[in-house]
Amino acid sequence: MTELYLVIILVLLIGFGIAFYFIYRHYEKLMKKEIKRAQKSEQLKSVFIENICHTLHTPLNAILSYSNLILEEKDETMPTAQVKEMATNISKNSEQLIHFVSQLFELSKFEGVTPSFTFIEVNLIELMASYRREALNLTKPEVSVHVRTDLSPHCKATLDTNFMHQIMMHLLANAARHTTQGDIIIKYGNERKGLRVVITYTGIGQAELIGTDIYSFLQKEDALLNSDESSLLGLSICKAIVEILGGEFYMDTEYNKKTVVTFWIPCKMVDKHKEHLPFFNL
Repeated sequence: MTELYLVIILVLLIGFGIAFYFIYRHYEKLMKKEIKRAQKSEQLKSVFIENICHTLHTPLNAILSYSNLILEEKDETMPTAQVKEMATNISKNSEQLIHFVSQLFELSKFEGVTPSFTFIEVNLIELMASYRREALNLTKPEVSVHVRTDLSPHCKATLDTNFMHQIMMHLLANAARHTTQGDIIIKYGNERKGLRVVITYTGIGQAELIGTDIYSFLQKEDALLNSDESSLLGLSICKAIVEILGGEFYMDTEYNKKTVVTFWIPCKMVDKHKEHLPFFNL
């Protein structure tokens, strides 16, 4: 009997030892991950400071220079065309500064931390229609925006509407910027217990420019300065949001000579197919 107790105690000790080992390895991995994240955060702060100084320097210098030229004109003989040109340059550089501050605000949400999400149930057809209306304000007159789905108009999804808006408007603004004529098509549906959205447009894409993550983007020289033209920061932010949500994000610029942006995020969806409807088109 004593031997049996000893065997049981020995087995329990071995079991506890194995459990302790795996728990230790698990938390060791977590610790290494947190250390790596902290180091990346410190690197990011250094890059931030350098990019901020460089990015602010150019437009601020331009604004001050043109403003001083106008203020120093004492005899009021400066040609109207010249004044207009200077005012245009001041306005252009001011817009660049506003754009940069906006980027900085969005980027601050991803600076070494995981953003918090607030999920609510929303009607998908109403949500997508609101994105379409906003996109129409960004497009050229020759460009149409359509929404298509095979889901019921009563379909609801549980989403963080703030981040969903951020993703959609980044992608639609990018599509509007690069589409001079033709269509921008938003197609959405249910896939793998989640929401799949496909945005197709006839303009050029930038799939080859998307980095592995948002930190890779920030390590590039003049990243914040050049993002106004390439929209790369916006794409990187979209990719970061989708991946934090446990989803997938990718672009295809070769498909049928069009750009196709696709993202999928896991979410609860209800009332998907209560009615048999043709493909919905707004």
